[in-house]
Amino acid sequence: MAEEKVLRREEVPEESTWDLESIYSTPEQWEDACRELRTQVEGFQKYKGKVVSSASTAFQVLEAYYDLEVEATKILVYARHSSDVDTTNSVLQERSEKGSQLYVDFNDKTAFVQPEILQMSESELAQFLQSYKPLQKYKQYIAFIHHRKDHILSEKEEALLSRLQEPFAASRKTYSLLTNADMTFKTVKDEKGEDITVTPGRFITLMAQPNRFIRKQVYESYYASYEQFSHTIASILSGEVKAKQFEATMRGYDSARAAALDETYIPERVYDQLVETVEKNLPLLHRYMRLRKRLLKLETLHMYDLYTPIVQDVQLPFTYEEAKETMLSSLAPLGDEYVDIVQKGLNERWVDLYENKGKDSGAYSGGSYGTKPFILMNWQDTYTSLSTLTHEFGHSVHSYFTRENQPPVYGRYTIFLAEVASTLNELMLHDYLMKKETTKQKRIYLLNQLLDGMRTTVFRQTMFAEFEHFLHKHHEKGQAITKDALAKAYKELNEKYYGPDVITDDAIAYEWARIPHFFMNYYVYQYATGYSAAVALLDAIHKEGKPAADRFITFLQSGMTDFPIELLKKAGVDMTSKEPVQVTMKRFEDTLNELEELLAE
Repeated sequence: MAEEKVLRREEVPEESTWDLESIYSTPEQWEDACRELRTQVEGFQKYKGKVVSSASTAFQVLEAYYDLEVEATKILVYARHSSDVDTTNSVLQERSEKGSQLYVDFNDKTAFVQPEILQMSESELAQFLQSYKPLQKYKQYIAFIHHRKDHILSEKEEALLSRLQEPFAASRKTYSLLTNADMTFKTVKDEKGEDITVTPGRFITLMAQPNRFIRKQVYESYYASYEQFSHTIASILSGEVKAKQFEATMRGYDSARAAALDETYIPERVYDQLVETVEKNLPLLHRYMRLRKRLLKLETLHMYDLYTPIVQDVQLPFTYEEAKETMLSSLAPLGDEYVDIVQKGLNERWVDLYENKGKDSGAYSGGSYGTKPFILMNWQDTYTSLSTLTHEFGHSVHSYFTRENQPPVYGRYTIFLAEVASTLNELMLHDYLMKKETTKQKRIYLLNQLLDGMRTTVFRQTMFAEFEHFLHKHHEKGQAITKDALAKAYKELNEKYYGPDVITDDAIAYEWARIPHFFMNYYVYQYATGYSAAVALLDAIHKEGKPAADRFITFLQSGMTDFPIELLKKAGVDMTSKEPVQVTMKRFEDTLNELEELLAE
């Protein structure tokens, strides 16, 4: 297996990097923006104690606040996106710290706005809205903050919590620097004795390749490093859990989960129903594991065997140029406007494409109002990278539609909604390729990819959700979050989810240490709910065509103009019921049946 060189940041061609110069042309311009924001935030203090002195003043305050919020977020986006592509660059890290601190200062000095609005009763606010028509723009915003009225604190307490966000973020930042910049992984050798560099950006690609000898070495090298730092990472994670529990208690919630889900307006039963429904269907996952074991002709199936395709002689490689064309074609059912926006993103350097030394691993969609909806990638010429790119464009087009159609007050749609848009894109890509491919082996490959996608996005993320809830419950019971406690719980969950046909090697007990989402406060369950909602929406698009596609575009354009559950209901999915998750389990079963039938031919 030939070793590929990992480029230094300065070696990456400009056309393959994202266009951060479209935000600020130089670092000096960014510094100027920082100074200007500080001045404007100080000027905003004139509204303190006067937010609801009149309806027109309330409108002026909210308009001024969101103007400042847009500028503060632009400053933060530029700083963080700059540092994310080179975490070894101390100048960029310092800029990121400065941008983060400035954003904290902005939040601190504007923290009086919501408490002053909440001094008024709902009836008084209703009269305000009636008396000054421009204020109607903020009607839903007022509904949002009234939803959490009992948990919004005094001005002084809100300012204190705002100031605490920076030290609270230390755990996440320390974890990111440790795993992206400081940690190294033992080099392994292929069958020819050539070195293979193991990195977070290459791990999944290496685990998917057919040589089991290499897979085992990579797996052991990778998790050995995480085990080596597991005491440290457990301590860092403990700090994160304690910070979230502290804030939840301060706000009067019974638990960190109650606080996290209420912040995004999601009933806790949605979380519990997801876990219950997926657990009930674990026999389907166990059945798939038995099939994988048989098709790979293995006496024992290990965790390092779960990512390699079950058809070893078939690959679907894509160059980046091929991937772009395929992605655009697959999204055609969503309409010309949608496809044109994706093309715009490809043409205008939304994407930071290739892995380089010190770059954040994985992928994400970023940006803000006033910037492009950027996409970070670590591209490999694989189907997985194509699927990831299509997924991230789902996020970025959602952001584009929202920012083009809604004011900033309704621009921060929740992750619960975001994962619907991105997952639907992934499913459309799969369905497009299944229609296009006629050869048996390639169809088997694609069905395998879909099953693995559902395994990792629904089953695995639900397992993560169970583990995250264990983390917080463990702390709430007064028990210490230690490396041994986490390793034991995580290994037991893997045994339950993957079943008796998979050997849960000791190394997998430390997988939790490489999952950054555990620092993101009840985030992961939304991958599984988003997938379930996307399955239901795509089914409607297949059956109805344009009317269902139009409802989906309207959903993307809506941003956060209503509560998430209500926005999805308007699009045609009720996530307060078990049905979307049950439908997703049915699709998994149908796909498994189709694969078994194809193999039997």
